[in-house]
Parts: sequence; C-alpha cells; structure tokens
Amino acid sequence: MTEILPLVQAVLVTTPGRWVAMAQSIPASLLHRLPAAGEWSALECLQHLLDVEQSVFPVRIACFLEGRDFPAFDPDSEGTKVGGTADALALANEFGRLRQQSLALLAKLAPADLPRKARHQELGPVTLEQLLHEWAAHDLMHTVQAECALMQPFIEGCGPWRPYFADHVAAKP
Repeated sequence: MTEILPLVQAVLVTTPGRWVAMAQSIPASLLHRLPAAGEWSALECLQHLLDVEQSVFPVRIACFLEGRDFPAFDPDSEGTKVGGTADALALANEFGRLRQQSLALLAKLAPADLPRKARHQELGPVTLEQLLHEWAAHDLMHTVQAECALMQPFIEGCGPWRPYFADHVAAKP
C-alpha cells in the first residue's frame, strides 16, 4: 500500500455514517444484545470506538508529532461501560463529531511524517504509518464485530440455512 493516507481517510470517513445508520434504524434491544457470554454487544463496540476516538488515536498522533512515547490502552479497565439506557444515536453522533476532529488532524499529516517513531508501552517501537494502518483496521474490525453481534438472533432463527453462517456464530451450540 503506497497511498496509505488517502486509504486510511477513506475508511475513517465512512465509519461514523455506518454507525449513525445503525443507531437510527436498529432497535435498541438488538443493539444492546450480547451475542454470547464475554462478547461485546454492538453498542459496546460503538462505545469502544468513541472511547478510542476521544483518548487514543488523536493522542497517539500528537505523541508521534511531538516525539513522545505513549502508553497502552486497556478497554476493560480504561473504557467506558455501557449502561442499559445508553442512547445509541447520541453515541454515534458524538463519535461522528470527534471523528471530524480526527480527520482534520489526519489531513495535516504528510507522507514525510509516516516514518516517525514512538514507543508503545507494550509493543515497543512503532511508526506512525503502522498506527494509521491499525486505526483503519480497528474501525473495520469493531464495526464487523458489531454486525456479527447483530446477526446472532437472525442466525439462530434461520433454520436449515444456519450452516451457511457457521463462520459467524458467536457461541457454538
């Protein structure tokens, strides 16, 4: 991948809209539904994306640009817990607002910034380019994870078609 900046931007710009569409269309009961014990609901995936948009990715980009190292992030101990009354649309809109700020920060980066290095507390030396790859993959991973959580009741009820979804079942029978 040679054109990483526009590719990352293309992924990052689409994620908030996907979440707003889901939050507007999908009933809260389905968004809150756990796909399996120990797995995140779609709403928990959204909350996690909001958390990292607030305190991880933009902070890490600033660290790279300032020549500073950064700590690891543990979503289990540092993330926001989703309550039963959490408003998916409000979370999606806040995520979108923060993402606009992140996209403005991303637009300031140049190809010459990509080899900048910093030290991640757990992973060791990393480059800004690697962080950008991780950011786009992270967005896609948690959106797919949320969609997998949303699929579970439909997979459970599809009868003879269930084997077609074997790779997407969160809890094996």
